Amino acid sequence: MNGVELFLLGRTLMKIGEQAMPRVESGSPGSNRSVLVVLGDLVSHPGTTVGEIAARTGLPQSQVSTAVARLEEAGSVDTGPDPADRRRRLIRPTAQPSDRVAEVRAATIDDALAAALADPDGTAPDPGVVREVSQALDVLARRLTPSVAARARDLDASSD
Repeated sequence: MNGVELFLLGRTLMKIGEQAMPRVESGSPGSNRSVLVVLGDLVSHPGTTVGEIAARTGLPQSQVSTAVARLEEAGSVDTGPDPADRRRRLIRPTAQPSDRVAEVRAATIDDALAAALADPDGTAPDPGVVREVSQALDVLARRLTPSVAARARDLDASSD
């Protein structure tokens, strides 16, 4: 596998993940992407600012602010003043997950993965194939955590 193939696989996995998540009535699938990117960054960098998240993720600051507002409304993050500079707000994941966070965490990927692996004519995939792919994803999830990605980004930034 090369970098392009890995990148495309990552995009495919993101789309399957979006399909697996319970929908919010007002949310479209694409509206979750920036929220998930911001939340992923916050898991690796708790106690950070909107500007720092924007710099690390490459998202526009306005998009990060909107995502933080949605996460705060859902009870996924807390914000508070920075003791070093009271004009800035620090963002961190909440200590106690909200009902929405619990609902999202409880959702499985089974149906979305089976749909993605179905034949083009809609024929259901072999259950053994679904199980094999699911087990491979479990291994990747254990080995490639958000902190691994953060370290890779930090190494990449330090080599510039």
